Amino acid sequence: MTNKVLVLVTCAKQGEAGAIARALIDERVAACVAVLPVPVLSTYRWKDRIEATPEDLLLIKTSRKLVLKVEAVVTRLHSYEVPEFIALPIAAGSKKYLKWMDESLRVPRAARKKTKTSRRA
Repeated sequence: MTNKVLVLVTCAKQGEAGAIARALIDERVAACVAVLPVPVLSTYRWKDRIEATPEDLLLIKTSRKLVLKVEAVVTRLHSYEVPEFIALPIAAGSKKYLKWMDESLRVPRAARKKTKTSRRA
């Protein structure tokens, strides 16, 4: 078992999936976000009605320790009252890919120093 997870999020508004993906990468809480822009048709019950909505699906690759930060970004940017947010464990993966994920999620030292300095100001 790895310390990595795959998070599933769906979005109905055009452009919303891309904005969420960009923010997750920019904030270094996801190593990669795949947006499946061909709508999936989600059927669900909402407020006692059966709904069927075409949605884009985000596949968010991150680490277990960053899941709450990923959820905070999704919640902040998502238009749904209750966005889908499901984290699945990644049991295994290639060593090179998992290493790349670690490197992608690591905040560069220069940025860490700036953050520490700006907090004192």
